[in-house]
Amino acid sequence: MKTNAKIDSLQLMLTDLRTRNEHIRHKAAFKGCQPEFQSLVSKLINQLEEELSHEKKNLRNI
Repeated sequence: MKTNAKIDSLQLMLTDLRTRNEHIRHKAAFKGCQPEFQSLVSKLINQLEEELSHEKKNLRNI
């Protein structure tokens, strides 16, 4: 499969978001915003997955 820099960067960002960064999560818990933080992470993952899918479709159509 062909790849490009945008697909690679989207995949890396998704991997990073799915990896539990305990330091950041502890900060969110300490500030009392854990549910809001997790909601934003989930929304961002969904948005990036959609963009990744779109980019892969565009690459196949070239």
